[in-house]
Amino acid sequence: MKGVLCLIAAGLYLCLQIHVDAESRLSRSLIERAVLEAKAQVDSAYEYSRRESIERVRRNAASPADVLRLMKQPAGPTRVAVRAADYMDNALILIKSSLGSRQKRSINATDLISEEDLQTVAELTGCNARHRVDSCKTTPNLDRFRTASGVCNNRKNTLFGSSNTPLTRWLPAEYQDKIAQPKGWDPTRRVNRRFLPLVREVSNKILHTTVVDTDPLYTHLLTIFAQWTDHDLSFTPHSPVIRSFSSGIDCDKSCERTEPCFPVEIPRQDPRFGRNSEECIPFFRSAPTCGSGNTGHIFGAATVRQQMNTLTSFIDVGQVYGSDEAKARLLRNLTSDEGLLKVNTEYTDDGREHLPFEKKSTNMCATRARITGNNNAQEVPCFLAGDDRASENIALTSLHTLGLREHNRLARALAKLNPHWNGERIYQEARKIMGAHFQILTYRDFLPRIIGPGSMEKFLPAYTGFDEKVDPGISNVFATAAFRFGHLMIQPFMFRLDEKYTAHEKYPTTLLHKSFFTPWRVVFEGGLDPIVRGLVGRRAKLSTQKHMLSDELRERLFKFTADLALDLGALNMQRGRDHGLPGYTKWREFCHLSVPKNRRQLGRVLKNSTMADSLMDLYRTTKNIDVWLGAASEPLVRGGRVGPLFACLIATQFQKIRQGDRLWWEKTGVFTEAQRESLKKTSLARIICDNTGITKVPKQPFENTPRAKLTKCSDIPALDLSPWKEFECLLALLLTCILSCKNVRAILLMSGFFD
Repeated sequence: MKGVLCLIAAGLYLCLQIHVDAESRLSRSLIERAVLEAKAQVDSAYEYSRRESIERVRRNAASPADVLRLMKQPAGPTRVAVRAADYMDNALILIKSSLGSRQKRSINATDLISEEDLQTVAELTGCNARHRVDSCKTTPNLDRFRTASGVCNNRKNTLFGSSNTPLTRWLPAEYQDKIAQPKGWDPTRRVNRRFLPLVREVSNKILHTTVVDTDPLYTHLLTIFAQWTDHDLSFTPHSPVIRSFSSGIDCDKSCERTEPCFPVEIPRQDPRFGRNSEECIPFFRSAPTCGSGNTGHIFGAATVRQQMNTLTSFIDVGQVYGSDEAKARLLRNLTSDEGLLKVNTEYTDDGREHLPFEKKSTNMCATRARITGNNNAQEVPCFLAGDDRASENIALTSLHTLGLREHNRLARALAKLNPHWNGERIYQEARKIMGAHFQILTYRDFLPRIIGPGSMEKFLPAYTGFDEKVDPGISNVFATAAFRFGHLMIQPFMFRLDEKYTAHEKYPTTLLHKSFFTPWRVVFEGGLDPIVRGLVGRRAKLSTQKHMLSDELRERLFKFTADLALDLGALNMQRGRDHGLPGYTKWREFCHLSVPKNRRQLGRVLKNSTMADSLMDLYRTTKNIDVWLGAASEPLVRGGRVGPLFACLIATQFQKIRQGDRLWWEKTGVFTEAQRESLKKTSLARIICDNTGITKVPKQPFENTPRAKLTKCSDIPALDLSPWKEFECLLALLLTCILSCKNVRAILLMSGFFD
């Protein structure tokens, strides 16, 4: 009997195997058709979105959501990578649908496709190319200078920290379907046995404030420097489409959740939108990376959806120089052999350089007529810089301009010191010094004021060297939550001050929402000096539990007209859900902090029972609190401007950035000892003095300084570039050899070196 059963089982197995093999053979043509159809769908959606976006900008009909989406558009190699991921994702959806209809049951796309055919899909869509690692053997000067993309910084793991790679995960992602759908995608589905609150409702009840507490210690420059640093480290592109791939629905005209649309639902009786509003705030999901979500199995990776960082993870001033080779070359002035960056050829700032203009068919920065009400107002394009967000606000534009001017100042000085250097050498040496400048300013001056002395001592003690095992990649929680702490420190105004550091009569202070995408204010309204004085001469906003996020950012973000403005707090929480970030308590546990499980414990953590009650009334469980909001609600650490959780996450990230950077400024061999000693005297005050018409500044520009105690620029030491004079470096080396190496001395005597 057993033998008969075995024969029957064997027969069934063979039949099933033949069936599977037959299906596998059929799958080749099915896959090719699916890939072609997927490409057609994606290309159609891309083209529609491009045309529609251009048309909206041309007729001045771009909404705040359009502005945010256009600013977060992938470009260059990033766009190629995002399109490949979209091809792949949609091809597998089509295959799944086709196979599911054949089997009349739910089926995974990979159930009846061979590994060979999966690789074919990857090749046909371009996803396979995203995972190939180039050799570093042919890259010149790898031990001296960085590549623009950060590739080959780590010789063993060549993609560590490089641009266009996935954000890293310190904790596993948490998606509603375990793979790609955000928590809250299906609002009827519970999370930890509770319904998630709407992010706009949370924003209304927790973040809302019209009162601004000013910081007793720090200037608004500290806030803007945080944004500047963020734009050196991370940029996660949105999907470039405004229309659903599958349904063709325009995400701006529907509140339906369909990829890539994940709109922010408006609660009833919303104070801005009124009762029973059926509107929603448009929201586009971040683009997936190849080999994640539905495509992850192909590369042996975790199958959950991952998001891309288009920038390098190193402090290399990529927001000035670009994060890929093509962008880096575009920004250089290659008409001469002087190592300079391009500057504006139409306008100057009282003789000083402006950033060059973008050359695009549309001008998102044509905002002057709308803001001033003067239809005849002269418009200018957005500025061109290493990061596409350079024109986001005039304060950020000012730091970009300082970066451009400082590079060109260094390049000219180095050329005088070493007239035999060619333009490439000058450019790379100036870029290298700039990287060291901002590494020092970030770790010495900026971070201690943000995370406090305790976290500095614990996570960022004295430099101990490069560790090739450390991945410096930017983590998802850092980019999507922790380093958005600065939103709570933004003033609702952009201050502009005169030479006496008093309100500028001709160019007055402006509301924040009237400084978004307004490069014309820099060109036509006094240049950099009034803005920079406003940054160092006015206080930052102090984040408190009672007054968290200015309504300029909650109710008027990117608002130029009466269009539906965005809510930055709601967007931050929605983005965290989009990226599958675990909740607040998981991250407290990650940082070895106490984990609150109920109202009373949360009240003790927050040192505020009222705040704890408000959060628990919304979330019903501490497990569901969005990590950005939970961490933002914590009381500040001693000497810092964030709570314990943000301090831990920020410090951990900067620890990895420093430890995993083979070209960190303190690493032996990157600079000479004399050069390092000179760099230690780097000063943000000196950079301001060297590149503006300002004659008095705070000695510590991040610290509030009374006008009577401002320092004359003539009293601030300049950077000593003499250690970069090549002949002197060579002579010092030769003298050392002469004293210690008799053979070398003999050779030099024989060669007539001393004649």
